[in-house]
Amino acid sequence: MQGAVPVFIDVNPETMNMDETKIEAAITPRTKVIVPVHYAGVGCEMDTIMDIAQRHNLLVVEDAAQGVCATYKGKYLGTIGHFGCYSFHETKNFISGEGGAVLINDERFMERAEIIREKGTNRSQFFRGMVDKYTWVDIGSSYLPGELIAAFLYAQLEESDKISTKRLSIWQQYHELLAPLEEKGLLRRPVIPDTCGHNAHMYYILLKDLKTRTELIAHLKANGISAVFHYVPLHNAPKGIELCGGKAPSLPLTEEYADRLLRLPCYYELAPEDVTYVCRCVEDFLSRGC
Repeated sequence: MQGAVPVFIDVNPETMNMDETKIEAAITPRTKVIVPVHYAGVGCEMDTIMDIAQRHNLLVVEDAAQGVCATYKGKYLGTIGHFGCYSFHETKNFISGEGGAVLINDERFMERAEIIREKGTNRSQFFRGMVDKYTWVDIGSSYLPGELIAAFLYAQLEESDKISTKRLSIWQQYHELLAPLEEKGLLRRPVIPDTCGHNAHMYYILLKDLKTRTELIAHLKANGISAVFHYVPLHNAPKGIELCGGKAPSLPLTEEYADRLLRLPCYYELAPEDVTYVCRCVEDFLSRGC
């Protein structure tokens, strides 16, 4: 919307977050910002990213849409960069149907952020007695949720520890039950670095190839289980290709993992016997080829 052009880099093969070793090679004199995406609620290598940003005089906007309540070295995701972005979309751990939040972690931007939130006016300054009348001074829009939506979300945030604990127990059950299949080389489980405290946003597995994933999805569906793949890589999406000048960059790991990744059911009401059933169906299918 503001005319910026994204520059995509490939992913870290363990976490599927941005590969921090590829960032500096992508920086040009026109670069303004680094946008690390904390995939599946697992933090990017933020110490390295913040060091690169400082040395190149860049801003860091954390996409922590999936990372509410997750941490990196004890710091909450979204609080480390200059800005942090949360999502409360219906697919997230805490939901309001739609909507999100922006964290302003640098005092330089707080006044302007308030003005943008106030539809481009200095209305809040007027209420605080800082100006004698308020007027239109910048871009802005109407971003605030209604009271009912806010209350619906706030009730969940009050129970965030309870919700997180339950999700983590579901995640851990998957992780333990699927370990034997990983040992046999039939799938790969998520990797959580020691520096990260994840939030069990999702549980995914990496399969051998696209054919295996497609057939496993069909097998699970036949057994009453909805399991889905995740995103079409942004650089291969129609708008991504357009923004890249009509030709998608080569990001081989991103493309490979996009074909191999499968998300298993993971939500608060999922019972332990449900997780066991899902894992048994996955095992039944993958063991056929052993």
